[in-house]
Amino acid sequence: MHAFARPALLFSLVALLAACGGPVRRVSEPTAQFQQLTVRADGSWSVELRLQNYSSIPMRFDDVRLAVTVAGQSAGELRTAPALNVGPEAADVVSVQMLPSVAAKVAVADALASGRAVPYALSGEVRATPDKGSQRSFEIERKSALSPAPGLPGVLR
Repeated sequence: MHAFARPALLFSLVALLAACGGPVRRVSEPTAQFQQLTVRADGSWSVELRLQNYSSIPMRFDDVRLAVTVAGQSAGELRTAPALNVGPEAADVVSVQMLPSVAAKVAVADALASGRAVPYALSGEVRATPDKGSQRSFEIERKSALSPAPGLPGVLR
């Protein structure tokens, strides 16, 4: 009987030590992308910017500074300080107003008029603070495309 007690005790101690470690706190680089772009009557854009947290812990998005290019044309800089808390492996959307360059306005107007997609690129940084951590800066490089939303004039998704 004594021979069985030692392995059982050893197994119990190992299991107890493993339980003390808790979940892994992994901080991964977040991403940013356009979820929707709406052309407003005054020519400015209302951008729904999706901020994705791939970390295993919550993260607060403090500052976003992104150079925007549309159809190869510089559209300007998208800046916001959302102070947005996003849970682990989750995303949220923040609305940002932007006054684009004339060349970018023309490229988007052409895409809307012809019913075709328009490519865009984001380049810059996002500053975010992981839960119980200090603020970090993450480089963002994103290329994608937006297509006209059927039945919604002036909207690209």
